[in-house]
Amino acid sequence: TSTLVVDRLTMLLRNGWQGIVLVFLTMWLFFNLRLSFWVVLSVPVSFLGAFFFMSQFGITINMISMVGMLLALGLLMDDGIVIAENIASHLGRGAKPMQAAVDGVSQVSVGVFSSFLTTVCVLGPLATLAGDLGKILRVVPIVLIMVLAVSLVEAFLILPSHLGHAQKSQGDANSNWFRRHFNGWLDKLRERIVGPAVDIALRWRYLFVGSIVGLFLATLSLMAGGTIKFVAFPELDGDVVVARVILPPGAPLHRTERVVEQLTTALDRVNKHFATRQPNGRDLVRTVVAQFNENADAFENGPHVATVTVDLLEAEVRDATIDEILEQWRAEVGDLAGVIDVVFDEPLIGPAGRAIELRIRGDDLLELKQVSAAVRAWLAPFRGVQNLNDDLRTGKTELHVRLREGVFGLGLDADNLARQLRTAFQGSKADEIQVGPESYEIDVQFRPQDQNTLTDLETFYFTGANGEQIPLATVAEFWQERGWSRIARINGLRTVTVRGSVDTRKANSAVLIGKLQRELLPKLQEKHPALRFEFEGQAKEAETTQASMLRAMLIGLLGVFAILSFQFRSYLEPLTVMMAIPLALVGVIWGHLLMGIDFSMPSMLGYASLAGIVVNDSILLVLFLKAERSAGRDVLEACSLASRKRFRAILLTSLTTIAGLLPLLAERSLQAQVLIPLAVSIAFGLMASTVLVLFVIPCLYAIWNDFGWVSSESD
Repeated sequence: TSTLVVDRLTMLLRNGWQGIVLVFLTMWLFFNLRLSFWVVLSVPVSFLGAFFFMSQFGITINMISMVGMLLALGLLMDDGIVIAENIASHLGRGAKPMQAAVDGVSQVSVGVFSSFLTTVCVLGPLATLAGDLGKILRVVPIVLIMVLAVSLVEAFLILPSHLGHAQKSQGDANSNWFRRHFNGWLDKLRERIVGPAVDIALRWRYLFVGSIVGLFLATLSLMAGGTIKFVAFPELDGDVVVARVILPPGAPLHRTERVVEQLTTALDRVNKHFATRQPNGRDLVRTVVAQFNENADAFENGPHVATVTVDLLEAEVRDATIDEILEQWRAEVGDLAGVIDVVFDEPLIGPAGRAIELRIRGDDLLELKQVSAAVRAWLAPFRGVQNLNDDLRTGKTELHVRLREGVFGLGLDADNLARQLRTAFQGSKADEIQVGPESYEIDVQFRPQDQNTLTDLETFYFTGANGEQIPLATVAEFWQERGWSRIARINGLRTVTVRGSVDTRKANSAVLIGKLQRELLPKLQEKHPALRFEFEGQAKEAETTQASMLRAMLIGLLGVFAILSFQFRSYLEPLTVMMAIPLALVGVIWGHLLMGIDFSMPSMLGYASLAGIVVNDSILLVLFLKAERSAGRDVLEACSLASRKRFRAILLTSLTTIAGLLPLLAERSLQAQVLIPLAVSIAFGLMASTVLVLFVIPCLYAIWNDFGWVSSESD
């Protein structure tokens, strides 16, 4: 486990320094070397400050908190970029360095602080996510808030001082050949491509906005139609697999040993099968441990249960996934005679729980077992469904003794009979004697040779109330049947749990559970009205965390709307700004499709976090648009100029964020698969909103003006 943790943290650190380098290079494209250096220096300062606050909140350096740091790489520099760009602008107009720093910060301080508040409004509620998945994922928004808060202080109080001392009085925006050509290319892109495209979109604004709405609906259909599937939590490949075996209760140890030997022999064949694919000819299987009287799935102990634990070559080194290994092991073992159940799986269940976990609750155990068998029989034919079992199994053979009808009138007592049978066959304490310093208990029971057969029980005489000896066979009847090895109760109600796993390469558990709920459970409920069905595992965890995430996002959006309403003193303009949020969803979903990954809870967290980020570009765009209107320009001209003026800043802030995430997006490590959906949501969502915001927001503003909903007076 420690090796796995070190591997994952090393992978994140590698992506972190690669992201910092890419962000610095992106900054250098737009600014001079000194200005880029001081803006990028905010990264270690913000991280160190966040580490201090993390320790106060009990957050450790782990995989999830490191992901929060990684996501913050590009985001935390947005404030610094806006401030640095404004300071550079004042320098370019001839202001002295320190005066340019003071004036530059003062001019944008309200907008920067407002952007920070909108981001916190969205991230804050996400820190209260419910469920086991939520407890893990909510660390990301908490870390992001800490990093962004420290970066805000750094951007206001530290960065301006550095820039005031480091910059020349006239700036050096075009001081070298590369800078002149890059700025010239950027100006051509703005004036010859982006600007005319915005003008065309404004001219055909109704058609354009309608097309974007159609694109949004078509994008949602990718999720609704199952083209992009949903999983609660991406799987991480570990380095350990197990086989858990259950034989019939009462099976002797030597039978269990033979089954374990079959499993280990099959494992040798699995090792040979994958040997040619491993680096340097290393063995896939490192160690094998067999534990008898141990099975986490059985909820019972005894010589009839066993667990085989296999330590594999590290996931980052071996050329085989866990699913491939388990599938091959299962195929090599085949059918095992005389075995109730054998499960091939990883030893630990992830935070999302089991892929299939259905609780069936009722009073009649036979009915519960019948329905459980029906559910397993329905699930078994589906490709990718594995390890189906339930926790209601028959136990050892039991001998039942019951007094015949009418014998109670003879003064016979079932309780007295039970005590005498227990004493005769199991013994009871008759006396205690003291011999010197030692104390000895005297137990009384039948001799071993008198309690070995059923005949010994049938010929047993017990003592009646008056001291007479009564043959047991004359007053009692006997029969044998198998009992239950375990009866589970939840809230006092008998419960059977059907469990199973799903090979994600072949099937999707969410689709499978949905099909089960629609097709089978209604029929079973109609036939067995006394039973109750409840889903646990991934289905419940996903539902719990998803509901809390949607609730948190709604609260965050209301907070953003309230802040923007105060800032704009309008109810319509905040809605215009917030249109960037659904536009980002277009990029999020198409990003998952292009990357070939399923939508998951980390994907949702990435999109929810993105909601507080994408509105920042829209805020400044609308502010510039209103400033142009205040200067006396008509709406269409103001919209066109605002998109042109904000193009460079919007492009820069988006590129730095995407650049910080590029190493993680390109990561092929198996351990990064849980993190990539989160990064895909932010990177592709920001990419789509960057492009669409420059076009959609001006068009919407022009449409509002067509309806007379926008004031023509100066603000």
